[in-house]
Amino acid sequence: MSEVDGGAAGWSRGTMDAEYRAGGLTDPEDDGADDAPERRSAEVDASGHGERLDRWLTGLAPEFSRNHLQALIERGCVTADGRPLAKPALKLRAGQRVDIELQPTDESRAFRPEAMALNVVYEDEHLAVIDKPVGLVVHPAPGNWSGTLMNGLLARHPAAATLPRAGIVHRLDKDTSGLMVVGKTLEAVTALSRQIAAREVHREYLALAWGRVEEPFVVEKAMRRDPVSRVKMAIAPANLGKPARTDVFPLGVGEVQVNGQARPVSAVHCVLHTGRTHQIRVHLMHSGHPLLADTLYGGVPALGMTRQALHAARLSFAHPITAEALSLRSALPSDMALAWAAVGAGDLSD
Repeated sequence: MSEVDGGAAGWSRGTMDAEYRAGGLTDPEDDGADDAPERRSAEVDASGHGERLDRWLTGLAPEFSRNHLQALIERGCVTADGRPLAKPALKLRAGQRVDIELQPTDESRAFRPEAMALNVVYEDEHLAVIDKPVGLVVHPAPGNWSGTLMNGLLARHPAAATLPRAGIVHRLDKDTSGLMVVGKTLEAVTALSRQIAAREVHREYLALAWGRVEEPFVVEKAMRRDPVSRVKMAIAPANLGKPARTDVFPLGVGEVQVNGQARPVSAVHCVLHTGRTHQIRVHLMHSGHPLLADTLYGGVPALGMTRQALHAARLSFAHPITAEALSLRSALPSDMALAWAAVGAGDLSD
C-alpha cells in the first residue's frame, strides 16, 4: 500500500466532448471572442400587438430560454425605438422596432478554464487527488457559475473537457475541506465511478460535534431531499429514501462555554459506507450531535468555527488502472485544527 502526503505532475491537453457541445457549453481553448454580444432587431407586426415583451422575444431569439430573456430585459439589454424596455410583462404595440443585445447565459460561461492554485497530493497520468480547501465549490451550479473546482481542473488539465463532469466522480460540500479523487482519462473515470458505486472507495472524516460521544455507534438511516426545504437533506423511511450508513468513533471530549454554560463537544472519526449528500451532517444531527457551526442542521458556532466542522481526512482505494492500494491523508485546516486542539482530541487512528 502507498501512503502519500504530497506530489504533483503536469497534465496533457484535449478538446471539448459531445456532452458539453450538446449543452451549449464552450470550448476550454476558446479565447472568449465569441462572447461579444449579438444584436437583433425586428418590428412588431399586427400579430404581436398587445403581446408580452418576454413572450414576443422568444420568437426573435428562440435559442434562449424565457427566463434568460427576462434577465436581459431587466439588465437593460432590450430597447424599443431607442428607449429601454425594463419590464418583461410590458405589452407591445404594432410598429415598434425592438432591439435586443443577446448576452450568453451564465450556464454557457460555467465550463470555462480558470487558473487557480490546487493542492494536488497525488497524481499520475490516470488520476489526481485534490486536497480541497474550505469555500471552494466543486461543480458549477446556480449562484456559483465560476470559480469552482471544475473550472480549475479545466485550466490545469484541458483534456478534462472530454470527460464527464471534467473527471469529478464525487463531491464535497463547499465548506467541507479535504480529499477528493478525480479521473484524468475516461477509463479511470469509469473505473472510479464503479468503485464508488460498489463502495470500494473508503472515505474517512474528522468532525467536531456537539454532545458527549464516548462509545462508537452506527447510524443506518435512509435519506432523501427534505420535502420542506430543498437546500437540505433529511432522514426518510426506508421505502422513500436511499440507504445510508455512517460509522462514528470517539476521539476525545472537551467542554465549551456557551452563554456562560459548559457544553460538551466531541471529536469524532466518521467512516462512510455510502456517499449521500450531507450524509454525515444529517446522520450526526439525527443522533443528537450536530456539527459545530453547521447552522443548516442546528449546529451552533463555537471555538472559532464559522463553517461546519468537517474534514475529509483519509481517502483509500485501489488504483483504477494499476490496482495499487493507495491511502492518502490530509491534515486539518487551520480553523479546525485550532478547535480540535481546544477539545484535546487525538488523531485519526490507523
